[in-house]
Amino acid sequence: MQKIPKRVYTLESKEQAVKRVQSGRSIASVAREMGLVEQTVRNWVRRSEAGKLESSAGKVVTPEEMELSRLRAEVAELRKENTILRKATAYFAKDAQLTLLLQAIHAETGGTYGSPRPECE
Repeated sequence: MQKIPKRVYTLESKEQAVKRVQSGRSIASVAREMGLVEQTVRNWVRRSEAGKLESSAGKVVTPEEMELSRLRAEVAELRKENTILRKATAYFAKDAQLTLLLQAIHAETGGTYGSPRPECE
């Protein structure tokens, strides 16, 4: 399963959301409008009132980096599946040799297998 990177918001977008709330709009409407969770906007308002609103310290993840991360995870998964299939092929190759041996014995016995039935008199 792919890990979803944490969203990073700029200081400007945080300040914009806080200003909308301070201008009298509800937190729910601002969150809905900006595509955010209400609790996120509520936290920003609290931090702004405490004077501690700052930009996220995390790295901004571009869509290309997200795609690269997804593709790397997919390659790792495919390599794991490939290893499993190699082991299964080796296992069934042994069965193929046994099948050839049984076919040869079957041909030698005239197309019959098992013990002959006892005949009743």
